[in-house]
Amino acid sequence: QVQLVESGGGSVQAGGSLRLSCAASGSWSNSYWLGWFRQFPGKEREEVARIDVHGNPIYGDSVKGRFTISQDNAKNTLYLQMNSLKPEDTGMYYCRGADADWWYHLGYGAWGQGTQVTVSS
Repeated sequence: QVQLVESGGGSVQAGGSLRLSCAASGSWSNSYWLGWFRQFPGKEREEVARIDVHGNPIYGDSVKGRFTISQDNAKNTLYLQMNSLKPEDTGMYYCRGADADWWYHLGYGAWGQGTQVTVSS
């Protein structure tokens, strides 16, 4: 069982930056992925970024070049550095953990409680 707790959301003006953190606890397999999703009102959750089992970062097209995902293995913490934020980045951001085979089965795996990001123009 994996528990995820996010922090770091907030409000910022367009062009600003925020860093999200996700503290993970519990135990997981070697094929476990960690990453970030976001959800806009009335929309399904969409993948923002993840780190695969080889440690490679994967990004959604809308955030490439602006967001950076990283992890501190010693602290079991995942980060999302968000730069050049746009109003369309406004939404609820969730940390996610799941085995690779189940990553896109959103009803499985672990989710954090979510943290709100609001970007004003």
